[in-house]
Amino acid sequence: MSQTKRPRRPPAGGYARGDETRQRIITAAVKLFGEHGFAGASTRDIATAAGVNAPALQYYFENKEGVYKACAEYITNDLKARFAPAMRQASDALKSDAGMDAMIDAYVAIHAAMLDSVLMQPFASNRRLFVARELGDEEPSMASKMLHRRLKQPLNKLIITLLSRITGTGPNDPLTRIRLLALKGQIMPFYHPPGACLDMLGWKEIDAAKAALIKTAILNQTRTLLQAWGNEQSANRSN
Repeated sequence: MSQTKRPRRPPAGGYARGDETRQRIITAAVKLFGEHGFAGASTRDIATAAGVNAPALQYYFENKEGVYKACAEYITNDLKARFAPAMRQASDALKSDAGMDAMIDAYVAIHAAMLDSVLMQPFASNRRLFVARELGDEEPSMASKMLHRRLKQPLNKLIITLLSRITGTGPNDPLTRIRLLALKGQIMPFYHPPGACLDMLGWKEIDAAKAALIKTAILNQTRTLLQAWGNEQSANRSN
């Protein structure tokens, strides 16, 4: 996509209202880009969904490419903020060479953040569709590249290091990587597409109570696996 100019901002005194309008446009655009793709979502449709006139998009974003870039940045920054507490907990556990329980707690906290981002945010389904189109090479890969660089890369480094410390296998050991994928695999059925898991569970939707049930079951299973692998490491050391 072409490089966009710096978005214009409202004059002094209008920042709060301008930011609210800008966010409404981004929220509407994420939904429409996810449903119809970059080519299929028109600026007129985005403006209508956001409750603004079409020139407002040019005012805030210059063009459709600017709207798309703003969506990618918003999704990335929102996820970074949601994962930040769990990532700090993991970093602190690793830096202080904390005990097994603290490292398992940190790993489980990261999984909790993953589940919250998938199950417990009203915006999550729209974001999933937006990113899924990029991952499927249907769209410019701006959002997926940004997410990888700013969040997934540092997050994966943290959880691989945590898992390596817990299990006693090296971070580059295939067994460590397989276990990492297995743990992540518990979450994927609820991520995309959600219809398959709903059919298996006999549910029409995932409400707050069902989301809490899923989260509890997966976190308990994650903790059980980590404790078993940690105990296996301890047993091997004592032999």
